[in-house]
Amino acid sequence: MKVMVIVKATPSSEAGQMPSQELMDAMTRFNEELVKAGIMESGDGLKPSSIGKRVRFSGSSREVIDGPFAETKELIAGYWIWNVKSMEQALEWVKRCPNPMPEDSEIEIRPHYEMADFAEADPDGQVAQREEVMRNKLAGKGASITPYLFFNGQSEEALSFYQQTVGAEVKEMLRFSDSPDPMPEGMLPPGYENKIMHGEFRIGDNLIYVSDGCGPDEQMSGFRLNLTLNNQADADRLFTALAEGGKVDMPLGPTFWSPCFGMVTDKFNLGWMIMVPPAEEQ
Repeated sequence: MKVMVIVKATPSSEAGQMPSQELMDAMTRFNEELVKAGIMESGDGLKPSSIGKRVRFSGSSREVIDGPFAETKELIAGYWIWNVKSMEQALEWVKRCPNPMPEDSEIEIRPHYEMADFAEADPDGQVAQREEVMRNKLAGKGASITPYLFFNGQSEEALSFYQQTVGAEVKEMLRFSDSPDPMPEGMLPPGYENKIMHGEFRIGDNLIYVSDGCGPDEQMSGFRLNLTLNNQADADRLFTALAEGGKVDMPLGPTFWSPCFGMVTDKFNLGWMIMVPPAEEQ
């Protein structure tokens, strides 16, 4: 379930008082824990209401109201968007949060509505379908795509060729023997340990990934598209959408290089690698 975690405003936040270095450090550590746990999707602090505006609606009229706004306890100073299993899990995380203000403060947890909650108003499901398309578009807007080439045992030869012909710059080279996680038994043929598990090279401003795959006789399409997304919720959403009518080659799950990674071939036989970058790269 998705929740908004709301930091209520206080006199110091409405006065624009900046947090201390100690509080900034503590909140950053807390956010890093949230990202590592795969819970945090986004979060920001808000400037005082004195530089905000409100629009009051009454029929067809619109009235603009300049801040500051009265009743500090009704205002918010910041928020997170979390994806949690339950309200109880969200509550436990909020209890671990440092006090975000120099004075006494409050944090409120509010669950998001889901389309299932509007089933009575959308009996034929058409609005839900449009909503799903819109959310997929939003998830895709924050994504980046990198070509992933498979050379079935010839990666080093190919990279040498591209260095000489188009000035490729090799950025990273990870062999199967370098992997911090042991390869599953029988996954690699004898002598394949020194082949390239993952490599990266640039041609101009373009980053390209490369691998030898898991054997010279492996039947592959030759390339996949590596789709990097901002969070696990978006990864789940697009992985499920791409898998419809296609084939899941590797279910989404944690790996040593990503908290969420999986491979799918869509119904048009195009291979995808879906991943969320590790916390330190976000």
